[in-house]
Amino acid sequence: MKYPLLASLVASLGIGISGAANAVNVDVNIGTPAPVVIAQAPVVIGWHGDRYYDGHRYWERNEWEDHNHHGDHGHCPPGHAKKGEC
Repeated sequence: MKYPLLASLVASLGIGISGAANAVNVDVNIGTPAPVVIAQAPVVIGWHGDRYYDGHRYWERNEWEDHNHHGDHGHCPPGHAKKGEC
C-alpha cells in the first residue's frame, strides 16, 4: 500500500509542476536597435594637393590663381602664410 500511494504522489507532483511550468511566461524584450548614423568627415578649407577647396567647390591651382588674382598681386592664399609657403 505504501508504493501505490508514493507513486500516485510523485505522479501528481509531476503533473502539478509541469502545469506550473507552462503557466510561467518569461518574456525578454530587447527592443529595436538604435539607428546607425554615419557622420561625414569635415572637409578642411585650403589646399589639397593641387586643388584648393573654398568651402563650396574645388579649384584647380591655375583656375584659383586666375579667379582670385593671387599670382601677380603678392597676396597669399589662406593657410599658406602660416605654413611659410608665401
